Amino acid sequence: MNDQTGNSQTAAARPPAILAGIGMMALGILLFVVNDVLGKWLVATYSVGQVLLIRSLAAVILLVPMIWPMLRREGLAPFLNVHRPVLQMARIVCSTLEVACFYWAVTDLPLANVICFYLAGPIFVTALSVPLLGEKVDLKRWLLVISGFAGVLVAMQPTSGEFGFGGMIALLGSFTFALMIILSRMLRGTPDLVLVSGQTIGALVFGIFAAPFAWIDPGLLDGALLALLGVVAAIAHLCVNRSLKLAPAAVVSPYLYTQIIWGVLFGYIIFGDIPDLALAIGCVMIVASGLALLMLERKTDV
Repeated sequence: MNDQTGNSQTAAARPPAILAGIGMMALGILLFVVNDVLGKWLVATYSVGQVLLIRSLAAVILLVPMIWPMLRREGLAPFLNVHRPVLQMARIVCSTLEVACFYWAVTDLPLANVICFYLAGPIFVTALSVPLLGEKVDLKRWLLVISGFAGVLVAMQPTSGEFGFGGMIALLGSFTFALMIILSRMLRGTPDLVLVSGQTIGALVFGIFAAPFAWIDPGLLDGALLALLGVVAAIAHLCVNRSLKLAPAAVVSPYLYTQIIWGVLFGYIIFGDIPDLALAIGCVMIVASGLALLMLERKTDV
């Protein structure tokens, strides 16, 4: 029995699987940034509500073949008899708000700036885990949280005339993103398909109500790009989920921070955005704090 357990653990942790997990995470993050680029391009013409509506419709169409076997086996029970329904609704609201905030923010700020603020999400998670999850955070972690917040302030430049609507919306989006992560931890017993379906339907409902106020009929190309948003986001989620099954979270999580590299590169090539010194320093502080927190979590898990 012990020999079989040892062999299975060795097989699960063999280098090819870990490398595949890293590759899937890196690909997923790249796809998320491609999705962000498409979103920034489209919200220059279409409202956030319309973007979310068409994006969510495409995602629903993609999800139907995955959900159908569950519906045939169990009916609507997994969706109607959900665990802790109030928290489920709160998670849907947070997931919808964080996506909407991202698209609102990129209408006012360069892509790299918004990604930089969203990278502060894990720092918010550490701080919020004390009152919301009852977790204990030691002095080292608090110092890293404070350092990460300082990086946010440096990147946002609150004393300059550049800080305004976009910065506030990006910060709100990062905060709601952290809340969504914490709520996901609290609802980890809920099937993945139920969680993904809930947040997709939430964004769809938001789009249904918001889109008519500023609707613009899209051409064939723009309509395809709007639909592609949902497809790319869904594939990116699948890549990240698969990555976490192939390799330990502590190994692949640092690759989340490759977002800023792609954000700066695509922002420069497509939109001509050049990051300023304050943003660069702030991002370094945020990424360094986030990676240090991940390293501490890895030591704790071991």
